[in-house]
Order: sequence, then C-alpha cells, then structure tokens
Amino acid sequence: MGMTITEKIFAAHAGKSETRAGEMVFACIDLILGTDITTALSAEVFDAMGTGEVFDPSKIALVNDHFVPAKDIKAAELSKTMREFAKRHGVKNYFEVGRSGICHVILPEKGLVLPGDLVVGADSHTCTYGALGAFSTGIGSTDMAAAWALGETWFKIPESIKIVYGGEIPEWVCGKDIILYTISDLGVEGAVYKALEFRGEALKQLSMSERLTICNMAIEAGAKAGIMEVDETTEKYLKGRAHREYKVYRSDRDASYADVREYDLASLEPLVALPYLPSNVKRVNELETTRIDQVVIGSCTNGRIEDLRSAAKLLSSRKVHPDVRLLIIPGSQDVYLNMLKEGLGTVFTEAGGMICPPSCGPCIGGHLGVLGPEEVGLYTTNRNFVGRNGHPTSKVYLSGPAVAAASAVTGVITHPAKI
Repeated sequence: MGMTITEKIFAAHAGKSETRAGEMVFACIDLILGTDITTALSAEVFDAMGTGEVFDPSKIALVNDHFVPAKDIKAAELSKTMREFAKRHGVKNYFEVGRSGICHVILPEKGLVLPGDLVVGADSHTCTYGALGAFSTGIGSTDMAAAWALGETWFKIPESIKIVYGGEIPEWVCGKDIILYTISDLGVEGAVYKALEFRGEALKQLSMSERLTICNMAIEAGAKAGIMEVDETTEKYLKGRAHREYKVYRSDRDASYADVREYDLASLEPLVALPYLPSNVKRVNELETTRIDQVVIGSCTNGRIEDLRSAAKLLSSRKVHPDVRLLIIPGSQDVYLNMLKEGLGTVFTEAGGMICPPSCGPCIGGHLGVLGPEEVGLYTTNRNFVGRNGHPTSKVYLSGPAVAAASAVTGVITHPAKI
C-alpha cells in the first residue's frame, strides 16, 4: 500500500522507510515558530529545563504580531521577553516591530517554509504552510520549549481526508469561499486530528495567496493540518524565495484515506459564515439586510497583497458608509510597502478607511478595533466565536475581501456584483 504526502514527510523526518497513520514517532523539525503571546511561557519552561542552548538558532522564528505595537504594559513585557530570548540564543529569524507582520504571512514570504518541511508553531493557524507542500501544525508553548531543546518532538501521524475540488471557479468566488464551503460540509469537528489533503483540477485556478487561505482554515474543521501537493504555481512562488534545497513529496495512487470528499465549485457563490461558527455558512445573497458596524480586511487568512487589491478595486472612487468603520490591516511590512507603491493606501484612505500597522490586530479581540456591546462586524479573519472579537454580545460574520469591501460601502452585507 502506498503512502500519503503526510506519511512520506513523517517517514523522512523520523528516519524511516515508511510510516502509517496512527503510528507514534519522534520526528526532526525544520522550523519552530513562536509569537509575542506564546514565547514568554516557552522561554520560562526552557530555562527551567536547564538545557542551556537551543538546538539550532537558524531553525527558530520569533515574530511580533499579536499585540503590537505594544498595547499595554503586559504586552510590552511579553515582547521584551521574546526579544531578550532571541538575543540570548542568537535566533536569526527574529522579526521586530517595523520589520514584522503576521507570522503566517511572513514565513512563506521570506522563504522560511519550503516543500517537504516539517514545521511546528505555538499558534493554531500554523497549518497555513501546508499550501507549500509542507506538513505544519500547531503545538503548545511547553512543547515548543522542548522542541527548542531537542530539535524534534513526538507525533501521532494523522489519517488523511482527501478533498477534491473540480469545476470552473465562478467570478467573485475566492479561496475564502471555497474553504468556508468545505468547512460547512465537514463541520467544525469533521476532521479532528486528520490532515486535509486538498487536491483537484480546480486548485490550478487558484493563486498561492488563495491556497494559503484554504490551508489556514483547515484547523476550523478540527484538522491537524492542511496540505497541498507542489505544482507550477508553488514553484513560481518559491523562485527567488527558497535559499536552501527542498524535496517535493506526492501521495501515491494507492494511498489510504479516512474519507474522500469531492466538490464541484462551478455553482459556488460568495459565502459568509454567521456567528458563532465558521461552519455556519450561507450565501451572501441570503444576508443582504444584515447591518454591520465594522469591517476588518486583513489577518493571516486574507491580509496578503492580492486580498488588498481585491478590496481596493471595489473601494476605488467610493466612500465607506457613514455608519461603518473600515480597518485595513496589511499582513506584513512587505505587503504594506506594496500597498503604498500601488496606490492602494490612497484608495483606502480616500474611501474613509483606516490603515493599521501589520499585525493580527482585532482578529483575537485584543487590539486595534475591539467590538463593543451588540456591535456587528464583517471580518476577513478565520474565527467568529462568542466574545473572540470583543464584547460577548457582539457578532462577527466571516467573508472574503471583496464581500467585505462591498459591504463597507453599503453598510449591510452585500454581494460585490451589486456595486
């Protein structure tokens, strides 16, 4: 019996000729990610272990992204702890405010994750990097401390669910709509401890940005990881970014899957996830009387330059509705610079939007735009749980950037074709 791409990556990193789903292994890690809100606890545990030095400073990435610029003293202390840890251990890939952004935008952008890699991070959306043909997954802060010391950690190799996308993708439908549709079918627990292996001819129509969006939200179906095979689009994206060799793995034809789901995207329409679950999905046209108070375009899900271009196209020569606050949050410093060079910043500002610094911002309800009581937000983020984005009585709907931009203009959830 053949192996899946996931099983092959684990075999390579565990020093085995083959592995199978359900097997427990210790595997070497290519990159370990920490952020300002997860690294402080890891540093404390690491010091208590008495290990002394990290296993390889070049295989650690530490990113200031959640509560930056520091929103209060506690946030400043968290960043200070991470900064000092990076200096003490010679961590090469440390990203400071002003040279940083959202971790899941920066790491692919800088070529730190490559096909065939095994990546862990103390953030649940580490599964984003599967779009590059890597196996990447979230871990806890204490596990991260141990991984810093050993350069490896334990895994129970997950079963895979094959997701096959076919059909011609319609106008206005983006990667966000595709993954929302998938989650609505699987449910938020439908892929618990599984690897979602995204396949199909329709993927060839998607940019790398949209693929990263799809893998980013694999966790919202409970998945351990999302992963895609490398193709010409991947190779084109990596050209000029990859500064080390990498190995491409592909699933065997006779590989075993826990489930196979096939979706024809030809009839798909722009979608919105209603409070309070990413799986609670409806078509945009079913929600066009839903009033909104705030729109957020950004995050590790939809904060890349393609997302901002999509939004700017709809906001050009238009104004944000007087009852709506529009926040634009570039995913990284490079995205921010490209936005300015292309004149998108002028479009957003003239429309009446506010451009925030590259960061996670209000995605976790901690900074730069928390919702008040009973307020309603339309976000291009990945989660809309009770109280996640602000007051427990607030509500957040999830959409792609085009729907978010159109809705910012009208003041209600709106299909972009309507404006």
